[in-house]
Amino acid sequence: MRKTLIALMFAAALPTVAMAMPEGAGPMGPMGPMDGPRHGGQMHDKGPYSQLDLSREQRQQIRKIMGEQRHERRELVEKYLAKLSPADQKAMKDEMAARHEKVDAQIRGLLKPEQQKEFDAIQKKQAERRAEWAEFKAWKAQQPQKAQ
Repeated sequence: MRKTLIALMFAAALPTVAMAMPEGAGPMGPMGPMDGPRHGGQMHDKGPYSQLDLSREQRQQIRKIMGEQRHERRELVEKYLAKLSPADQKAMKDEMAARHEKVDAQIRGLLKPEQQKEFDAIQKKQAERRAEWAEFKAWKAQQPQKAQ
């Protein structure tokens, strides 16, 4: 029960974490990794630090701190996720995947036909990258076994 509660808390916190990400702190923005604002280079008047009149250096330092915090949070979640039973882990991952697919379908429904084509191409490219990453992880997991 306790493990399930932790998993549910994690699943509920994911959207909050994603929304709390500072401007331009995504893995790859239009200007490169964690460099500059998103959405065509315009700075928005949203966010917790938008009224502080921060310099570029201060914004970069805050992005770095927020990125480190996000990384540490991910490690903490992985630590507790590993303690769940395999069935609970699979159930949680399946539920998260279903929610992700639902959001993708909602977003795609808002797009114009030409935007949908581009969206589908992006989704296909991301799926290929995930498959390559999974293949690499499987290969890497086999390496220590071969050395023995």
